[in-house]
Amino acid sequence: MGEPAVAPPVWRRAGLHLRKRWRAWLRAVHRDAGYIAVGLTFVYALSGLAINHVGQWDPNFKAVVTEHQLGAALPGDEKVAIRQVLGELGISEPPREGYYESDGTLQIFFDARTIVVDPKTRVAVETSEEPRFFIRVANWLHYNRGKAAWTFIADGYAVFLLFLATSGLFMLKGRKGLIGRGAVLVVIGASVPLLYVHFSGGP
Repeated sequence: MGEPAVAPPVWRRAGLHLRKRWRAWLRAVHRDAGYIAVGLTFVYALSGLAINHVGQWDPNFKAVVTEHQLGAALPGDEKVAIRQVLGELGISEPPREGYYESDGTLQIFFDARTIVVDPKTRVAVETSEEPRFFIRVANWLHYNRGKAAWTFIADGYAVFLLFLATSGLFMLKGRKGLIGRGAVLVVIGASVPLLYVHFSGGP
C-alpha cells in the first residue's frame, strides 16, 4: 500500500479557496459600495446636468411673475407713489430702490424681486425668484460650498467611484471580461475625453 496523502498546508488551502472565491467577494463589495453611492450619485448627476446647461436656464432659481390690479391712481411724487403701491400690496419690506422710468412706469426694486407698475392701467407686475426644489441644494453641494466637512464626504465619494470603476474591471472573466470585450469597451470609454480634447483644441 502507498503512503497516505499529505494534506496541503493551511495557508495553501486558504490561497486556493481565495482564488476560487475572490470574484464572488469582489461582486459583493462592489454591490454594497454601489448601494452606498446611490444617493450621492443622484445629487452629483442631477446637479451636473443642471450646471451643464447654465447658459439656457438658471439652475438655482425660477422666475415667478404675478400681476396685481391696483385701485387708486398713482401720484406724481415717487416716494409717495412707492408707499402707496407697497401699502396696497401689503408689502412691509423696504425697497432697495424705486423711481419713475422714462417710459412712465414706476419701478420698485428689492433684493429678490422687482415690481413694475403701469400708471395708466394700474397693473403692478411683480417678478420674484423661487429656489428650485432639490436642484439648488444639489448645486450647493456640488460646488462644495459646505466648506471643509463636505470636502471629506466628496473625497470619500470620489474614492467610492474609483473603487466601483476598478472593481468592475475584474468582476467577469473570459471573453466578456477585461481580456475580451471588456477591454474594447474600456478603450472606447477612455477615448471619449481624449478625442474631445484633441479635436476641440484642448485647454
